[in-house]
Amino acid sequence: MKKVIIKKETYFDSVFLMQVDRKFKQIPGIIQSVVAMATPHNKEILKNLDFSSDKLSETTSNDLVIAIEAEKDEVFKRAVNQFEEIIKKHKMAGSAGRRKSFATFNSALKELPEASLALISIPGQYVAAEAKKCLEKGLNVMIFSDNVSLENEIELKNEAAEKGLLVMGPDCGTAIINHVPLAFANVVKPGPIGIVGASGTGIQEITCLIDSFGGGITQAIGTGGRDLSEKVGGITSLLAIDLLVEDDKTKVIIVISKPPANSIAKKIIAKLKTSGKPCVVHFLGHKTGKKEEGSVIFASSLFETASLACKLSGMEAAIQEMNVVEQAKKSAEKISGKRKFIRGLFTGGTLCDEAIMVFEDNGINVYSNIHHDANFKLLDQMKSSEHSFLDLGDDTFTVGRPHPMIDPSTRTDRIEAELSDPEVAVLLFDVVLGYGSHPDPAGALAEAIGKDCPCVVVASITGTEGDYQNYDIQKQILLDAGIIIMPSNYHAALCGAEIIKIIGKT
Repeated sequence: MKKVIIKKETYFDSVFLMQVDRKFKQIPGIIQSVVAMATPHNKEILKNLDFSSDKLSETTSNDLVIAIEAEKDEVFKRAVNQFEEIIKKHKMAGSAGRRKSFATFNSALKELPEASLALISIPGQYVAAEAKKCLEKGLNVMIFSDNVSLENEIELKNEAAEKGLLVMGPDCGTAIINHVPLAFANVVKPGPIGIVGASGTGIQEITCLIDSFGGGITQAIGTGGRDLSEKVGGITSLLAIDLLVEDDKTKVIIVISKPPANSIAKKIIAKLKTSGKPCVVHFLGHKTGKKEEGSVIFASSLFETASLACKLSGMEAAIQEMNVVEQAKKSAEKISGKRKFIRGLFTGGTLCDEAIMVFEDNGINVYSNIHHDANFKLLDQMKSSEHSFLDLGDDTFTVGRPHPMIDPSTRTDRIEAELSDPEVAVLLFDVVLGYGSHPDPAGALAEAIGKDCPCVVVASITGTEGDYQNYDIQKQILLDAGIIIMPSNYHAALCGAEIIKIIGKT
């Protein structure tokens, strides 16, 4: 049975609603659920999932929709009661001072006159108007929301630049500002390294690696994925670099991005060369043909980016490289029969991108839903082909359900399908910890893999001991499940590539 409840003029941000939806899916007897604001996009999703209501067409983006398909009416009632209890606790937390709500932006600013940054997480079509209010009040802006038009992004960033303010985003999922983690970010030590990143999980991976090496962060400024495009022109990235140059605590600057427009890449490098500080640049998939250009060093991986930045900051401790080939040889010995393919299931888009590039560098073609080469784009994203890597955070997989970092069922459901393929030899995973992520991603992964997995399983963990999931605890859970843990996403991908090369020769 399917039912829809509409709560008029009841707004909650998308992260909170995704957490509620995840709790719903844990209730026995729930077949599927959608808890979301009634935006046109979300209503279309509900329509595609065959949820209908006479009043649904009358809703606006300020209305909350709870759509549940349950085996029995009593299960539906249990879910609704649980929702009411969650909301009650949510409001009590606010009244206790841990969370406080305000009726208007101005009343919030009056309560916090010293505020210098506003984080916006609302439906995309409303972002521009709200962001302009913030800029007019002299606030930097982080836009977590997606579905913001390119025109609005350019307009907002130009207006902010004129005021000397930052607009991070749209679709900016990660930042660490004045040592405060924002959105999907990790608890890392303070230190002398500043980061500008057009990549959320790329920032997470680098900051966590720096933390593991004993280094620390001044700022990690997210820009949104389109910032280094030709049309946007790197507005936020260039301003963020200026801010890090002016910051006496920042001794080394990192810039990370997926492939930028060539003209914008040149602007970024030119700006860094005049910074007076050592800089490390990693543009994924962007081949410069150089290792250095003035004070700028080009890194070939996220791991090398973090390693070089730590060394440039004056760290004396040697950063140990792992003998990946030896680990791959031991793992390959466990593979028998017709098993010959690798399947990567990633929650981080940048981590998936990096893995694809590692395989390309090793002469192995991989199919993917986010492949830059149309010849290797998966035609059916619900079915893997030969060697395949999936970014499960892509829109195809998040329609009507939370991001896989929040709700691991997107990946655990897919694991069952991959394990049923008798030709799969290796499974490759990322495990991302930190704010916003599932409280036990390793546990969910280990349970889905099971005790008698016929494949070699390789993973890396993006996280720190300071994260509430705790890196060491998560690592032990994976080790106890027989999963090989590599020190970085790069090493995990390299290990997988070596295994495939070894079994391909036998």
